[in-house]
Amino acid sequence: MASFGWKRKVGEKVSKSVVQKFEAEEEEEKKKQEPGGDGAGQDEEVDWLHAIKRRREILLEDCAVKSKRLKEEGSVLAEQGRHWEALKKWDDAIQLTPENPELYEMKSQVLTILQEVFPAVKAAETAVKLRPLWWEGWQTLGRAQLNLGEVDLAVRSFQVAIHLHPSEPALWHEDLAWACRLQKQHLATTEKIRQEEEAHKQILNAPELEQDYDFESDEVLAACEAVAERQTRYEELKRTVVVMDSEGNIKNVVSGGGGSEDTETPSNEQFVKARGL
Repeated sequence: MASFGWKRKVGEKVSKSVVQKFEAEEEEEKKKQEPGGDGAGQDEEVDWLHAIKRRREILLEDCAVKSKRLKEEGSVLAEQGRHWEALKKWDDAIQLTPENPELYEMKSQVLTILQEVFPAVKAAETAVKLRPLWWEGWQTLGRAQLNLGEVDLAVRSFQVAIHLHPSEPALWHEDLAWACRLQKQHLATTEKIRQEEEAHKQILNAPELEQDYDFESDEVLAACEAVAERQTRYEELKRTVVVMDSEGNIKNVVSGGGGSEDTETPSNEQFVKARGL
């Protein structure tokens, strides 16, 4: 269906000059509306889009500047020991720039100091997720996992950090070495607990007590001696603890229990102590 226009409405009472004038005005209006024209409508549209884009850029710049200021203020507070106040500053900065991994990494450090172990791990995981090739983020994650008791995960995180930055001595001699020692000690402790449970099980379900004996025979005495030996072994396992010396050697040491054999002179070896993470 043809659209309504002045050209189709030309009649006998309309002069030729008027028709040409209308046609010229219509053609000029079409040129203004075409792409690349200099019409006012297009100028207004371009200006509007440019204004929106510029306003968004200014808003992003303002957020980045404010986030940087909050980050620096939080660092100063953390150095002064005002950890909760520092966390508040960094949380505000995260609201402005949620894709900044440094904010999560610093937050994880402070949460670890405050013994907020699970939130510390979550913050460090977010940091390495946002920047997977950042070795400091993996180091912080490993320390947070170590504080949570996840020794195996901490060893893996430290190994990733070393793979990304093998020239950092702290990763080798402090973080990974310490995590491997704890892993070794954990395995030894698990084995000791298994032996203790097995000894206790043998006491409760001694095979010698399941037989019928002649109470005047020597078999009864032998059975009682076997049960007594298991009981002694079980008591020794309960009194021992697994420790590690400065060279990383695992030893079972009898803890103090009041007996004469427990009052030995302490060794001069330096034992590794848990460091404050």
